[in-house]
Amino acid sequence: MDAALKVPEFLTVDEFLDWDAPPGYLWQLRGGVPQAMSPPSPTHGVIQIRIGQLVGAFLDSRSSPCRIVATPGVIPASRSDINMLIPDLAVTCSPIKPEDRALPNPVLLIEVLSSGNQSETWMNVWAYTTIPSVQEIVVFHSEKTGALVVRRAADGTWPDQPAAIAEGELTLESIGFKTSIEDIYRTTWLADSA
Repeated sequence: MDAALKVPEFLTVDEFLDWDAPPGYLWQLRGGVPQAMSPPSPTHGVIQIRIGQLVGAFLDSRSSPCRIVATPGVIPASRSDINMLIPDLAVTCSPIKPEDRALPNPVLLIEVLSSGNQSETWMNVWAYTTIPSVQEIVVFHSEKTGALVVRRAADGTWPDQPAAIAEGELTLESIGFKTSIEDIYRTTWLADSA
């Protein structure tokens, strides 16, 4: 990152949303500290778009009130005044209003894991579990095929470890969506190496 960038040392979520961030980066706020996010790899981007297409088409086919949103701001319940995180994709079934500055009531959050962002991604995943509306979090690999699913139990608790799905069917219970892992990766170089 350019040393000339003027990045505040600490911001609240309100200050972060009003901040004139340096261009060229996607920013999130973690613990009051603005963090620039590296551009994703082309494979990461292809997977992200593919998931968005499949889930979006599914929701449209059902005339669902839910919608999928790319890189929305979400606010964990834990330390909500100083955290605004940016998942790769999210689904909400609540109306999105012009005055909304964060995605209202996400039910599903999706991340694409890259080798350079594993630690940050998993910190975000566990922070997402504090959002009351979130039912499911899915982390897709970008260097091999497969996904890791973290799903809220009926009693409201979360598992200690994600469930790994390397092949076969992937079910997103929060929205009633099913597809094969192979279909998610069909448009990537990973489909040829599987």
